[in-house]
Amino acid sequence: MTTTVAAEAATSVRPYESYVYAYPHKTAYRPLQDRPSLRSLWAAEPKDALSLYLHIPFCEVRCGFCNLFTRIGAPEELTTRYLDALERQALSVRDALGDGEPVRFAAAAFGGGTPTFLTAGELERLCDIAEKRMGADLRSVPLSVETSPSTATADRLAVLADRGTTRISIGVQSFVDEEARAAVRPQRRADVEAALGRIREARIPVLNIDLIYGIDGQTERSWLASLDAALAWRPEELYLYPLYVRPLTGLHRLGAAAGERARAETESLEQAAWDEQRLRLYAVGRDHLLAHGYEQVSMRMFRRTDAPREQEGPEDYACQTDGMIGLGCGARSYTAALHYSFDYAVDMREIRSIIDRFTTAEDFSRAEVGRYVDADEARRRHLLQSLLQAAGQPVADYRARFGTDPGADFRAELAGFAARGWLDGTAPDGLLRLSPSGLAHSDALGPALFSPGVRAAMAAYERK
Repeated sequence: MTTTVAAEAATSVRPYESYVYAYPHKTAYRPLQDRPSLRSLWAAEPKDALSLYLHIPFCEVRCGFCNLFTRIGAPEELTTRYLDALERQALSVRDALGDGEPVRFAAAAFGGGTPTFLTAGELERLCDIAEKRMGADLRSVPLSVETSPSTATADRLAVLADRGTTRISIGVQSFVDEEARAAVRPQRRADVEAALGRIREARIPVLNIDLIYGIDGQTERSWLASLDAALAWRPEELYLYPLYVRPLTGLHRLGAAAGERARAETESLEQAAWDEQRLRLYAVGRDHLLAHGYEQVSMRMFRRTDAPREQEGPEDYACQTDGMIGLGCGARSYTAALHYSFDYAVDMREIRSIIDRFTTAEDFSRAEVGRYVDADEARRRHLLQSLLQAAGQPVADYRARFGTDPGADFRAELAGFAARGWLDGTAPDGLLRLSPSGLAHSDALGPALFSPGVRAAMAAYERK
């Protein structure tokens, strides 16, 4: 199977077009001319099972592959000013949700950036904002928090454990120091192992470890060494990410400085070789985890088969549904008709400017930047959320929500997937499910479901 998957890199389809963790992507968002009030947006929305996401846009370093909305460091009490603004926003949003019907949060997450960049005392305040200002009961719902090796300190983890954290996700990327340096991620394996020990001592039920494949110089042997180092900690979850070199990131700037973009005649061959490497390493990693007691949930996510299901956090960012409240200048919020956030950037200077504007804002009662979602986009989003999961899309569920059949709504796209062998022909009647090859090509399959309007908006987005 590994050879079959790797051989498909030679086809005309690029297997790594885009990671679809949300749809539509923020690069399709635009300033909203009507600036609708949050009260009007949420008036008719179900509010009995909302998700709450708090975004902390700070990191101690910025990795070479990172295009997330985050900045390095927080000088001059910036974290205090940020939490002050986050509290103002929370009060405004909770007021907009109203009290005409019960408001309940069914899941919560702290992301970034690195939430544990905050001190233990600041993490206490962050939890207080979620609980006392938004009304989320963190000890009774799944709470997922992201961390890093250098910030997973005992005092911070103690706060998180005490406040009800059920899942902690740590970005390791590689246990091989040379590979970490190649990805512009300064860390030592000894520090990673020490952080993992502290996490286990904190007794947070679910540990997730992120690893990356496709790093310069990485081999099957070194990839398996990282996988085995992670498996030694028996993590309940593992995420395997293909490396991307995105515009304005550190790795992209390094490549441009080396003149890679000038070598147009060899660029296509280099891309094909890298695609082949990533597909091969993906298959090696997948097969290794399946052989060691893990089940595949999506292209990226693997779960230990005996992991405690009742303690799980969200399965995958691609499964985010309507009813999301995002707080912080990098967070998204979703209603059935509108996805909205703040301005988006990757360049560090632009990010600093956006954070500065957020910390001085007083009025958070209106949506400023976003994209309206019509019936066609809702169908595309629903199919993406389900089809990119290993469990697949029950046709009856789709039909119950939309009154139509996905086979009719997406006839051309699904026929194309079937022709490439991306659909599982052995799936039970009434279930659309990806084949192993389809899961391997999720980053090509997902973008193929984007609407023409979203594609045009993303193409027209001016990177900053």
